[in-house]
Amino acid sequence: MTTDSRPAGVPDTAVTFINIFEISAEHLDAFIVQWEQRAALMRAKPGFIDSRLHRARSSDTRFQLVNVARWESREAWEAATADPEFRGRTQAAQEDPQMRITSNRGLYDVAVEFSATATEPSQPR
Repeated sequence: MTTDSRPAGVPDTAVTFINIFEISAEHLDAFIVQWEQRAALMRAKPGFIDSRLHRARSSDTRFQLVNVARWESREAWEAATADPEFRGRTQAAQEDPQMRITSNRGLYDVAVEFSATATEPSQPR
C-alpha cells in the first residue's frame, strides 16, 4: 500500500494482525463474548487503530471466525499482547476443554490493495 492510499491517520509503520479461528459453531456465541472482553483491553492500549471480528455465514466453513486488527506498529502490538491480563484471558480461552479452539495468527503488511475507485492496484513502496 502506498503512503497516499493509507486511510487518514494510519502511519507508515502500521501492521495488520490476522487471527483465524477453528471453533465449533455451537461455541461461537460464548467465544465472541469472551473475544469482545479481550478486545476491550486492546482498545485501550497505545498504538491500537481498529479491529473487526468476522463470522462465517455457514457453519460448514472451516474457519468460523477471522479477526483483523490494525496497529500503529509491530512494537505497539507486541507491547499490548504482552499485557498479563490479556495473556491470561487468551490462555484461558485456548485451554478451555469445552470450546476446543485452534488459533492461527500472524502479523502482516499489505502487499497489494484494490479499491472501488482505483484503476491500478497499488503496491507498497
